[in-house]
Amino acid sequence: MKFRFNTHYNTIAAYVVMVFAVCLALVAVVFRFSTLTGYVHRFFSVIAPITWGVVIAYLSTPLLNFFEKYLKKWINRKKEHNKLIRVISIFLCMSILILSIVGIVYAVIPEITSSMKNIFMLLPDYLSNLQKYLSNLFNSFIQDNPEMGEKLTKTFTNMQDMLLGLADEFSPKLDSLLDKDGVVANVTSSAYAFLIALKDFCLGVFVSIYLLYSKEMFLAQIKKLVHALFSKRHCEHIFRIASRTNYTFMHFFSGKALDSLIMGMLCFIILTILKMPYVLLISILVGVTNMVPFFGPIIGAVPSGLLILLSEPDRTLTFVIFIILLQQFDGNILGPKILGNSLGLSPFWIMFAIFLGGGMFNFVGMIAFVPLFAVLYAFVRDSVNQRLSQKHLPVSSDAYMAPGMVSRELPKQKTPEVKTDIPEKTEEKQNDSADSNGN
Repeated sequence: MKFRFNTHYNTIAAYVVMVFAVCLALVAVVFRFSTLTGYVHRFFSVIAPITWGVVIAYLSTPLLNFFEKYLKKWINRKKEHNKLIRVISIFLCMSILILSIVGIVYAVIPEITSSMKNIFMLLPDYLSNLQKYLSNLFNSFIQDNPEMGEKLTKTFTNMQDMLLGLADEFSPKLDSLLDKDGVVANVTSSAYAFLIALKDFCLGVFVSIYLLYSKEMFLAQIKKLVHALFSKRHCEHIFRIASRTNYTFMHFFSGKALDSLIMGMLCFIILTILKMPYVLLISILVGVTNMVPFFGPIIGAVPSGLLILLSEPDRTLTFVIFIILLQQFDGNILGPKILGNSLGLSPFWIMFAIFLGGGMFNFVGMIAFVPLFAVLYAFVRDSVNQRLSQKHLPVSSDAYMAPGMVSRELPKQKTPEVKTDIPEKTEEKQNDSADSNGN
């Protein structure tokens, strides 16, 4: 007896197996969540050097293209030497990366640590001076309202005790950073994690060199794989998504990095002229937090202002005015000049992306989620506009502000050609009439 398969029931059985597999996977996720997260964490720990290499190579690509562009003018005059140009460009990129890291480790970090140690050491004097300054400033108010003055004094005393407790807790850790042997020798609990992270980063640098040297080949292999797995229509969609994502991320990170560098340098120069305290620490804080859109200036200005208020209360107003002017310059002149409107997001959606990314991945998420959300927002907007156009509905959001249903837009019709009742004469009739007239 020959057994025959029924295509209809085979399809049903396949769907049943797929549903059962999905349900089984969900049950495993619910009841073995800790085990699953352990495997995921272990997987990402194993591929950490590859992740570092991809990130370093991606962020170094604009600098690599810049070096190659100008080296070709000097080296490729008589004969092309593309491989030599690529090697020299990679060497320059890695040299800049290593020199930047060495400069930060040996110049910036000790200065920041020394400034923070000085703050903790002088914190009692700062708080005492601040209390005297506030007492003189609100002296008449305290005399007229003694009960309110006692409450404010009690609140300030509690805050002073809390800050002094934090200073006593973190001061020994800062002392260990300033010792001869540094972090690895003193912070034994995190020495192993530090060494693992350092190892992953060093291996990531070597991975990035290979990726940069053969970046066209790797991109071609990815493109080849996409063409092999998907249809032509899906390939075009995937490549369009990849192109827009690359443009948004690259334009955002490169522009924001340049903008933050300029802001930090301007802050350092002007604060040095104004002879403000802790110039380097405040400048780095302003420059780094400026990477966060919209909320970055506030995040950097608040602790910097509190630091000035503690050290020199009389100069706090000058510092606040300077920060406001600096951020206005960045928001209205420098930022639009460098970035333009590359994100295409309103302030509400920028805040939404910052809150979402910050809640999930802290400071890094606040930076990375903004361009990621900009890409998702752009594709959702294009998809919605395409569907509305297919339904002959208006695309502009202004058309949906009025209450009630939105009427369809009539499709544009071609204007019909006006036909005349007078028949056109053919060439033969015209010739016959000409012959008759001649006769």
